[in-house]
Amino acid sequence: MPSPRSSRERRSGSSGSLSSSNRLEFLSLVSQRSPGAPDSPARRKESGSGSAASPLPEEDCMKLNPSFLGIALSSLLAIDLWTSKRLGVCAGEGSAWGSARPLMKVIEVSGHGIPWLLGTFYGLCQSQSSAAREVLLNLLFALLLDLVLVAVVKGLVRRPRPPHNQMDMFATISVDKYSFPSGHATRAALVCRFVLHHLVLAAPLRVLVVLWALLVGVSRVMLGRHNVTDVLSGLLLGYLLYSVVEHCWLSPLSTPALFALWSH
Repeated sequence: MPSPRSSRERRSGSSGSLSSSNRLEFLSLVSQRSPGAPDSPARRKESGSGSAASPLPEEDCMKLNPSFLGIALSSLLAIDLWTSKRLGVCAGEGSAWGSARPLMKVIEVSGHGIPWLLGTFYGLCQSQSSAAREVLLNLLFALLLDLVLVAVVKGLVRRPRPPHNQMDMFATISVDKYSFPSGHATRAALVCRFVLHHLVLAAPLRVLVVLWALLVGVSRVMLGRHNVTDVLSGLLLGYLLYSVVEHCWLSPLSTPALFALWSH
């Protein structure tokens, strides 16, 4: 007959082995699950929470959730390109208004920088009035400042010209292959504001000067040289550039040596 002590030992040993086996079985379910075994609910919950907590890459977030500003700019760019193409009616001989292309090119030359620079320089050399020399010298300064500013902005932005443009412009330089802003529009707005402020003109002539500036800007789009935003930005830039010229106005008091040079 077994003794009570041995019976107790057997019971404690069996219970210990049972608890040990239960603990081992519990560990095997959590940390030693075979690859082919199905996921437990707890593991699926942990994996689900882990995947939800991990952030998406930044570029994916930008693609999935674009900003309102980006959508608005993309829409405006698309409208600008579509409108510019529709308005380029003189872009080629076979365009809708191809017969008016020579006239548009004459207007293009009227807003070119070289005729304005040469004409202003010639008038400055031939002028006998100190007041006329002051005005012409500042006009020359404004034209040079316009050329530098437009060249710098074009070189920084590097926006290509419209695809329907024909590169047959008069006297171009390297930066003229870029489109933004329109140098003709900038110059037209600058000269228009300068002439209206410093030349005494009758009302019909003042109206003609304004119409000329607007027509130069419109011709740039009709010829396919620029997009609509290039011309509008050029007109605004030229309008603001005149304020800079007025602020830096050259006078016999501020630059006496320069006026002494032109007076001889």
